[in-house]
Amino acid sequence: MLRYLTAGESHGQALVVVIEGMVAGLPVTAEQIQSELARRRLGYGRGPRQRFEADEIELLGGIRHGRTLGSPISILIRNSEWFRSDKWHQEMSPAPGRTESPLTAPRPGHADLTGMQKYGFSDARDVLERASARETAARVAAGAVAKLLLAELGTTVISHVIQMGAARSASQRPTPGDIAAVDGSPVRCFDAGAEAAMVAEVEDAARDGDSLGGVVEVLGYGVPTGLGSYVHWDRKLDGLLAQAILSIQAVKGVEVGDGFEVAGRRGSEAHDPIVWDEGRRAYRREGTRAGGTEGGMSTGELLVVRAAMKPLATLNRPVLATVDVVTKESTVSFKERTDVTAVPAMGVVAETMVALVLASEALRKFGGDSLEEFRRNAASFAASVQP
Repeated sequence: MLRYLTAGESHGQALVVVIEGMVAGLPVTAEQIQSELARRRLGYGRGPRQRFEADEIELLGGIRHGRTLGSPISILIRNSEWFRSDKWHQEMSPAPGRTESPLTAPRPGHADLTGMQKYGFSDARDVLERASARETAARVAAGAVAKLLLAELGTTVISHVIQMGAARSASQRPTPGDIAAVDGSPVRCFDAGAEAAMVAEVEDAARDGDSLGGVVEVLGYGVPTGLGSYVHWDRKLDGLLAQAILSIQAVKGVEVGDGFEVAGRRGSEAHDPIVWDEGRRAYRREGTRAGGTEGGMSTGELLVVRAAMKPLATLNRPVLATVDVVTKESTVSFKERTDVTAVPAMGVVAETMVALVLASEALRKFGGDSLEEFRRNAASFAASVQP
């Protein structure tokens, strides 16, 4: 089905993503992908890097005259910081050599120490350059293509921030037509009342040199019925979504629908009743407790997935204790460039991961080598889906 592989380091020359399995004939432009990458840089509390890292892309293969060819798609995202600084030319050079300033005090909460132990490194930079959330830019580029395929099915994936630190929004949910308003919020929150409280949380943490986590809700509108499977454990849609969301750097929790909250209810209050909608000549569920999945498959209802991001582990004040791996002496972790929070941007990345899962399962379900064949198969299924 749809596969993708990313390569590149945070301060290297570029990131690259290769996407395999996309149908031929899908309209794709560099500007559409660039637009999604710009959304990833949104959010109050981001560091200065977002002001100059333009994420300029180059389409290297798999697209001709604005349409996919059915062959692997290759997208290059150049790192403008690498081209501006001799430091990174030397530090990240692929040529034989050595660094003059190894990082030997691994940072708590990062991949540093375990990665050094796993691969036998003595310099944390050998780990942190790839473990960095900068890698998600390549995923967002892939997700932009996945979103274009989903749009052919009438499916739209959006996100909004529902918690930042201790500040929470109401249960108000945006629709696809509200995405400009969400992106226009400094914290990507659809609840204007909660927005001010979230901004205040960021400002308080910034004054203290600290960081903030939060929760993002991803919503899938118009998801076809029957994506995923109840037959095999590794093809259950909610399992695929959970793995995809938890693969995002700093995300430590995921729930589908009411998730953990529903565990405290009685069964009579925990499930979505099924009704027949005579006007639409279709079944529907009353509620979103199940989050648009049942038995590992999409129900055709609103898909609801939430991602919980921990506070970033690199702080603007040196307070996290660590040990120098060379001297074994206690010290405090060094600061690689950081943000106060990346929760608003994480929402865009979470959209990406959900879109990639849905697009992959849609291709598995409907098949087809060309966009026309894919659409025809999907339409045929939709016409016969009611038992």
